[in-house]
Amino acid sequence: MIKYNLIKQALPLAVISSFTLASPQIVADDLGTISVQSTTIDDRFENKRDEASSIGIISGKEIDKDHPQNVQDMLRRIPGITTEVTNGDSLKIHIRGVENQVFMGERPGVAVVIDGVPVFERTGRVNIDLDNIESIKVIKGGASYLFGDDALAGAVIITTKRGADNAGYRLDLEAGSFNYNKELFRAGFENEQANGHIQISHRETDGYYDDSDSSSDYLSGKLQYYIDDTSDLTLGMEISDRDKGSHGTVTGKTAARNDPKSKNLVAYNDYANNYDVDLQKFFATYSKDFGETSNLMLNVYQYSDETDYDSAPLDSDPTRYAYDNDYDQTQTGFQADYRADGTTFAWMAGLDLRDNEYKDKVIVQNNDELWGNIQNGDTYSDSKTDEDVTAIYGELKYKATDKLILTLNGRNDDIDLDYHDKLDPSQSDDINFNESSFRLGGNYALQNNIDLYTSASTGFRTPTVNQLFLGSDRPGSEIAANPDLDTETSLNLEIGIRMNTSLFGVDHDIDVSLFELTRDDHIQATAGQYTTGAENMYDNIGDVRNRGLELAINSDISKKVSWDIAYTYLNAEYTKYDLFNLQTEPVNNTCISPGSTPVYGVDWSGNPTTDVENCLTAYDNDGNDIPRTPEHVLNAIVRVRPAQYWTISTEMQVQSSYYADEINQEEISGRAIFNIWANYDRKIGNVDWSFFARVDNLFDRDYYNTARGYRDSNYVSPAQPDGDGLYNGEDLSITVNPGVVFTTGLSARF
Repeated sequence: MIKYNLIKQALPLAVISSFTLASPQIVADDLGTISVQSTTIDDRFENKRDEASSIGIISGKEIDKDHPQNVQDMLRRIPGITTEVTNGDSLKIHIRGVENQVFMGERPGVAVVIDGVPVFERTGRVNIDLDNIESIKVIKGGASYLFGDDALAGAVIITTKRGADNAGYRLDLEAGSFNYNKELFRAGFENEQANGHIQISHRETDGYYDDSDSSSDYLSGKLQYYIDDTSDLTLGMEISDRDKGSHGTVTGKTAARNDPKSKNLVAYNDYANNYDVDLQKFFATYSKDFGETSNLMLNVYQYSDETDYDSAPLDSDPTRYAYDNDYDQTQTGFQADYRADGTTFAWMAGLDLRDNEYKDKVIVQNNDELWGNIQNGDTYSDSKTDEDVTAIYGELKYKATDKLILTLNGRNDDIDLDYHDKLDPSQSDDINFNESSFRLGGNYALQNNIDLYTSASTGFRTPTVNQLFLGSDRPGSEIAANPDLDTETSLNLEIGIRMNTSLFGVDHDIDVSLFELTRDDHIQATAGQYTTGAENMYDNIGDVRNRGLELAINSDISKKVSWDIAYTYLNAEYTKYDLFNLQTEPVNNTCISPGSTPVYGVDWSGNPTTDVENCLTAYDNDGNDIPRTPEHVLNAIVRVRPAQYWTISTEMQVQSSYYADEINQEEISGRAIFNIWANYDRKIGNVDWSFFARVDNLFDRDYYNTARGYRDSNYVSPAQPDGDGLYNGEDLSITVNPGVVFTTGLSARF
């Protein structure tokens, strides 16, 4: 257990000393020239020792070597990172426990940037092509000083494949459990004037659960043209077509424990299902060097997301949903960075312009109960939001002494939201936010191979259109408007040490950090999370504090034996959440849950009735743990090279117990999972052959991927389909792990 008094003594140094981050690979000459960071492309000129925040890096070669089925398998190797995968290859990324408590369509509090393009998606999740990753870089702590809105807890920066390494041809074939299969083909070239490649791939699986099949098709490519010795132009594109059934989770902790692998449990359809997602990303980046120490980089992009899905299930039939949702999003932007490195000062100035459009249309497709005058085919809602962002940002590094580098970042965002309700123009509205964010940090070289770093950084998230305007004065609405919402903010303080040292004759990179991340003005629903029927709106009613320790140990993978260790201790709790309402269902028009208050309904004319729609029990959650944030998480990988061409890897994933709900009533036990995979890599003639076989959950451990509890929801009978009037373990929505999963594949590169 971390000693909090140690944190309280250490963390103020983040503001007083302002030390910056050292790199995992520390070299004495690194302090000779200092460099700054860009937002357009993450690592073309990167000097990791100049980083001013805790980071983690994963190379695309690691991903290609380990053959994960989703990015979650890779990100858990970075301490402080947790992810949520429902099915397929889309996931929600969480950093240092931020937004683990929400699980529907909310934004995750993490900026995700691919090739300089911010790829915010409607569901809060992100779809990433695993086969097209050059590198993944994770910046932990508030990162709005670089990326603006929603970088409350950090950023995930992905660079797609590029360069001469992709010249030639490559063919991959994979197969595995639940009829999983993947096919990939890539062709590339490289000469003195240019390099480029094009890649197509297909993945599909039946999935473990009923109604959990998914498929994805990708077409991606990149062309880099060398204009002259000092400048180049890069053109990139990625087009994907995804279809995904949302898995049929099971209701009832007891039922799942009795037989966690049965498809015959009491089941229900997820609130949203039958996703058809079309994504398109295009970008062009121009880079110009002015001498050896300065560079101009310009980036223009367009990212579109066309998502169609069903919502509000009427019964267990996956084809019977109340609404058809059509969501179209287009993000267009321009970025410019000018950076100059030096021996005493380094600086960067940037401009970020965004013109985003979000369209959301909902059609009634099944209205068997004939709600009021609504008929099948009627438009239930139809809106458009225009978002304009103008931001300037900069970074200044100062080499105060031979051992000390100070870093200062700043950014100002001017954000205009223009909401237009096409069904009721009187509900249209607009609002402006002007937000500033900063980072202050520094790095002190204790020795050539040991650095002390510390930083203070901020993040912000503006309220969404739904939270601000949706439902104002609309008959039957369950959410009232609140245009006076304040922006959510975060402050991250950290102090740590990084070193490169030899242990047992093997080089190791070791990084240990302590952090405290506080969030103010957290926006929550006043009637409780995901409640219905009660008078409700969003308000700034919550504050959160996350404290912890992160440890990363990485050894030299070229040795016969190597290992990677990522450990996280996290204490995440509400410091202010004194009014939380838990919803239970009435039984025979009566609230039977102790302490609950009935909420009476209204008829279609808006007149009060004596019918009890639901029951609310008030809780004070001050001091409670954030749901789904285990205190201890450990990921350890050991690689062994027993013979020429062979590599055998084993992985252990351990996490402690966590609460599934805000009121900290239902606790989910911890788990330890083991994976193993083997690679055989050999060049025969002009062809590089690679064969792999992988087994996940080697010992067939039964556990829950995710467990959530927020209301009384267990199915009792046709007469009482919404609950039994009480909240307990039977009401959890859980995702059960599929057990042992096999994957094998063959790759040829020539």
